Amino acid sequence: MKKVNDILEEAIYGKPEIRPQERKLFLSTILERIHVALTVKQVVSGNEYTEVAAAMNTKKDVHLYINGHLSYQFYSRYTKLAAKANVPYTIVTPTESTPIGLVVANASHAIQPPTASVFIEDSLYEKDMAPFNQD
Repeated sequence: MKKVNDILEEAIYGKPEIRPQERKLFLSTILERIHVALTVKQVVSGNEYTEVAAAMNTKKDVHLYINGHLSYQFYSRYTKLAAKANVPYTIVTPTESTPIGLVVANASHAIQPPTASVFIEDSLYEKDMAPFNQD
């Protein structure tokens, strides 16, 4: 049962956000919902990653999140794939620096079993993630 203080706090400030840092990194979703994620350089490269299309075509209840700092010309092919697969998408403008350019995630709940690695780890991935992996 909720305490009166908790009810008042929620009424004043709204529901507390779960994993805010993770949501900022992954364009408003959390890691346990993600099927596949591309970095900014991977989206901008012009290469079409088939893993993104496969996730949109084979997984149920998915949503595409796109980094709003990218130019439309770079992510338009993915919005067209989403439209073809009837997958809703959202352009998210991050408030903090993130190497993530695009995410295909479950819209409402965690993936069971969780995906081992959500990233496609190629040379572009390494370039984008290097500044974020420094200690």
